[in-house]
Amino acid sequence: MNDKAEILVIASDPETRKALSSILQTEGLNSLHASQLSEGRALLANKSVGLVFCERRLADGTYLDLLPVAQSSHRKVPVVVTSRLADWDEYLEALRHGAVDLIPSPKRPRSLPTVLRPDELAALLDRIPASTPLELRDRAMLEVAYACGLRAEEIVNLEVSSVGFDTEELRVEGKGSKTRIVPAGEPALRAVARYLERARPALAAGDGDQALFLSKSGRRLSTSDVRRRLRVWARHAAVQGGISPHTLRHSFATHLLEGGADLRAIQELLGHASISTTQIYTRVESARLKSAYARSHPRA
Repeated sequence: MNDKAEILVIASDPETRKALSSILQTEGLNSLHASQLSEGRALLANKSVGLVFCERRLADGTYLDLLPVAQSSHRKVPVVVTSRLADWDEYLEALRHGAVDLIPSPKRPRSLPTVLRPDELAALLDRIPASTPLELRDRAMLEVAYACGLRAEEIVNLEVSSVGFDTEELRVEGKGSKTRIVPAGEPALRAVARYLERARPALAAGDGDQALFLSKSGRRLSTSDVRRRLRVWARHAAVQGGISPHTLRHSFATHLLEGGADLRAIQELLGHASISTTQIYTRVESARLKSAYARSHPRA
């Protein structure tokens, strides 16, 4: 996408538009907003737009009206039609890696997901102290995010009852309200147990909110809270590059594949509807092997 191009969001709900504007600004991206298709078409025709997100309920039966403008002779603008505009992380990452079903547009190179090495992840997680309730919460939250390969929205949707200490599993509410059971490793479960014992009671507001991870005011965290806290600890650990919850998810999948896990098993753990989405990690592994070959083989 052209760095000067703006992202056009067509959504009827003003709160959705406001939330997306804040997220996009955090990501250093400019945005335009429209509440109706007609308004969106006008902006698309007269502004430098590089990508369109269109709310499905506005688009049903009529979104093809955008195509004559979006696919005009002098430019071709991708259009993503979705019912989950607020799930920015998922769609941004999917767009970057070619996993979103776009209206036909010029094929662009598919970049590989950002993945941390196991030692980088260990440095990131071990850097988080366990002195205050917020530190205990952040350590537990990020341990769980990596141990289970969760999306940001799945992290904030966890309930206290989602954690099965006896079974060493988490019950995760994924996209499309689909529930999956994911194994959780001992370090993550220990971090959650410490948080529940020593931190969550101090954060709870007394209103009975069953969210697993609470803010300092006792409310359920937002996805932007998760992104912000991860960036804080990444800076503390001097981890290079842009780190997001999806970076931990990509690292989870890549490390499983490197360890010999079956691609179908990884698909189930990630909650991918299609194996084609999971196959991006085979390209990460292939790139790693080629790099190792180039470094190590005398005739490379």
